[in-house]
Amino acid sequence: MEKILRLPIGTLRLAPVFLALSIIIAGCASTGGIAPQRQPLAPAALDAGDALRAAQRSARWPDADWWRAYGDAQLDSLVAAAIAGNPTLAAVGARVRQAQSLAGVAAAELAPHLTGNLSVTREHWPDNPMYYGPGELANQNTWNNTGTLGFSYRLDLWGGDEHAHEQALDIAHQRVADERAAQLELEVNLVRAYIDFSKQYALRDIATDTLARQRDLVDLAQRRLAGGLGTQLELSQAEAPLPEYERQIEALDEAIALARNQLAALTGKGPGAGAELTRPALAMSAPVALPSALPAELIGHRPDVVAARWAVAGAARGIDVAHAALYPNINLMASLGGFAAGGPLFQFLHAANGGWTAGPALSLPIFEGGALRSRLGAAAAGYDEAVEHYNGAVVAALKQIADQIVQLDSLAVQQRDAERSASAAQRSYQLAQIGFKRGLNDYVNVIVGETQWLGSQQRVAQIRAARLAAYASLMGALGGGLTTPADSPEAAALKPAQRGAPGLSAAQRGASVAARQASGAPDALR
Repeated sequence: MEKILRLPIGTLRLAPVFLALSIIIAGCASTGGIAPQRQPLAPAALDAGDALRAAQRSARWPDADWWRAYGDAQLDSLVAAAIAGNPTLAAVGARVRQAQSLAGVAAAELAPHLTGNLSVTREHWPDNPMYYGPGELANQNTWNNTGTLGFSYRLDLWGGDEHAHEQALDIAHQRVADERAAQLELEVNLVRAYIDFSKQYALRDIATDTLARQRDLVDLAQRRLAGGLGTQLELSQAEAPLPEYERQIEALDEAIALARNQLAALTGKGPGAGAELTRPALAMSAPVALPSALPAELIGHRPDVVAARWAVAGAARGIDVAHAALYPNINLMASLGGFAAGGPLFQFLHAANGGWTAGPALSLPIFEGGALRSRLGAAAAGYDEAVEHYNGAVVAALKQIADQIVQLDSLAVQQRDAERSASAAQRSYQLAQIGFKRGLNDYVNVIVGETQWLGSQQRVAQIRAARLAAYASLMGALGGGLTTPADSPEAAALKPAQRGAPGLSAAQRGASVAARQASGAPDALR
C-alpha cells in the first residue's frame, strides 16, 4: 500500500523531518539483485566474412534515391507515388504522431499543474419543517457559488517522471526509425515488382519470337511436303509446339496484367492505374560496391537496427522508472477558493467566504506485496528482450548484406555463362535449320536446337532480372543509402529538454535517426 501525508502550512517546519525520513526509507529500498542479464553486441566485433571484406571497394554509401540507378523515369514516378499514397506507410506515419503526442503527455508530468473550478447554480429551498425547519431560506431561490484554484508540483526526487519522459522520447525516435524501415521495405518491394514486370515483357518477347520462328518452320515443312521432299511426320512435328508456345504467351500476358495490379496497389491506387503503365526501360549503370568500415556503420544506416537500438534505450529508461517507484516522493500542493450558499451571484468572491491550503504531501511505499520489485523485474526482462532483438537485428543485417554480395557475384558469373550458352544454342539451332532446309538432316535436330535455344534465352532473361532484383535487395540491406542522420548519438544523449522530440518534416521522414551509443549499456546501466 502507499501512504500519503499532507502537511498544513503551519507545520512546514516539519518538512525536513519528513525529508530525512524519506531518505532513510530510500536507503532501505533494495532491488533484491534484480538487474539486466544481457548486453548489446558490438557490431565491429563480429566477423564480417570474406564476402563483405572482398566487396569493400568504395567508402561512399549509395544515394537515398538509389532506385534512380536503374535509369527508368516511370519507376521514379511509381516510387514517389508509393511513398505519398501507400496506406501501410501512412499508418506507420500515424503511429509516429501518436508516439510524439504521448511523449508530450510524459513531458507534462515534469511541469507544475494549475487547475481551476467554477460552479454557479441556482437553487430553490423547500419549505419543509421536517427536514429544514423554519428559516429565512425556506421557499426561497438563491445562488450557490464555488470557485477554487489548485496547484500541484511533483518534486520527482528520484527522476522517475524524467525517465518516463525520456522513455517516451525513445519510443518516438523508434517509431520514426520504424517509419523509415517501412518506407525502405516499400521501396525495395516496389522496385522488385517493377523488375518482375520488366522480366515478363522480356520473356514474352522470347516466346513471341519463338512462335514466329516455329510458324516459319511449319510453312517450310508444308512446302517440302507439297514438293515431295518432306513427310507428314515432319509437318506434324513442326505443328506440335505451336499450342504450347501460344499458351506461354497467354500466361505471360496474365503475369503482366497481375504485375500491373500489384504496382498499382503498392502506390495506393486501384487496378485501373496499372493500365497506364508502359513497358519498363531498366538499365543498370551503378557499380556494386560497399562502403568501408562495415559492420560498425550499420548502426547509423540500417533503420531496423536503429529502431532496435532505440527500443533498447527505451527499455533501459523503463528500468529507471520502475526503480524510482521504490522510493518516496514529495508533491507540493496548494489550493485557493471560496464557497457561498445563498445571497447574490458570485458571493464566494467575498473575503469572508474564502479559504486556502498549502503544504507538501509525502508518498512512500510501505506494504505493497512485492509489486514494485516485480515491476522492476519485468522491466529488466523487457530490457534483455530488447537487447536480444537488437543483437538479432545486427546479425541479420550482416547476413543479408553478405547474402546479396554472394548472390550478385554469383549472378554476374552465371549471366556470362548463360549468355555464352545462349550464343552456342543459337548457332546450333541455325545450323540445324539450314541443314533441314537443304535436306541434310531430319526435323528432330531442329526441334532439339530450338528447345535448347529457347531455354537458354529464358535463363538469360531470368538471370538479368535476378541481378537487378539483387541490387535492390542490397540497397535495402544497406539501409537505403542513408547518410549520417542529423539526430546523432551525441544529440540523443542530451536531456529531453535539450534534444526534443523527433520531428515530422519530410526531411526527417526521409532519413533515419541515429541510435544511442553503438556499444555498451544505456546510461542508466553503466
